Amino acid sequence: MHDPSRRAFLGAFLGAFLDKTAMSTTDLAADYRIIDPHVHVWKHDPEFPFAKEAHPPERDATPETLLGLMKANGVSRTVIIQVIHYRYNNSYLAAVLKRYPQYFQGVCRVDPLDNAAPDHLSRLVEEQGFRGVRLSPGADAAGDWIRGPLMPPLWSRCRQLKVPMTLLVPIARVPDAGALIERFPDLTVVIDHMADCPVDKPAELEKLIALARYPKVFVKVSHTWSLSHQPYPYLDAQEHVKRLHAAFGPQRLMWATDWPIIESVATYSQALTVVRDDMKFLTAEDKQWMLSGSVERVWPFAD
Repeated sequence: MHDPSRRAFLGAFLGAFLDKTAMSTTDLAADYRIIDPHVHVWKHDPEFPFAKEAHPPERDATPETLLGLMKANGVSRTVIIQVIHYRYNNSYLAAVLKRYPQYFQGVCRVDPLDNAAPDHLSRLVEEQGFRGVRLSPGADAAGDWIRGPLMPPLWSRCRQLKVPMTLLVPIARVPDAGALIERFPDLTVVIDHMADCPVDKPAELEKLIALARYPKVFVKVSHTWSLSHQPYPYLDAQEHVKRLHAAFGPQRLMWATDWPIIESVATYSQALTVVRDDMKFLTAEDKQWMLSGSVERVWPFAD
């Protein structure tokens, strides 16, 4: 005769075991909040004019649209990067941050060719609450200012203000960034989009991997969708992520959507699921760092 109590115990144990083994990575996300460290917003609004030389898309990318995507995908907080359409006028983003302080932090832009850039940065941080600055040197001679005399004062001010320096650099410019990082090793620096290293030039990624020796350098493993020559889940670009993971560890890597730029190739959701669900080499702990912990090391949110 079977013991009903034993049968009930085994049934409960088996049910709990199956529930645990069937737990998706989405369920694991309940243990921490997911934070997207890289999006852009803009709006066609005469109160916030675009730069004269800019050619923004006809569509708007409003914070309200973004908030809807965040809610639908379980993303709690977001870091908004000043979009190039406004150049160095950060007024629209400042207004967004003021309207939604519970959801967003902002990274501003300053003109790297302006002697007053450090003072502009101080004002943006101290008066408008920005949490960092982004620089975008081009690969050609027009981006040579990153080697010039205006950089050390700006980097020094960034360090003084205790906000991160965010760099959109092509892989060829990473050594120039490295020279500045060598001078300011105690400044937190974030390299965007894996320095957009082409997947068919894997040796070039060593330039970025060389920065792993600086403990305050972080890398966004975004743009797998942009760099890849394959469909989702972009396995060729995932090879870059594997190498960066081995060099930097998950504590200094972070995902990002780059919304709405991503929408020309993939969806907001895919930017999340490619890391959360389809980078099979990552552990649950890795994902907790890359989706949340690493971001909060750079951009801590109060609540």
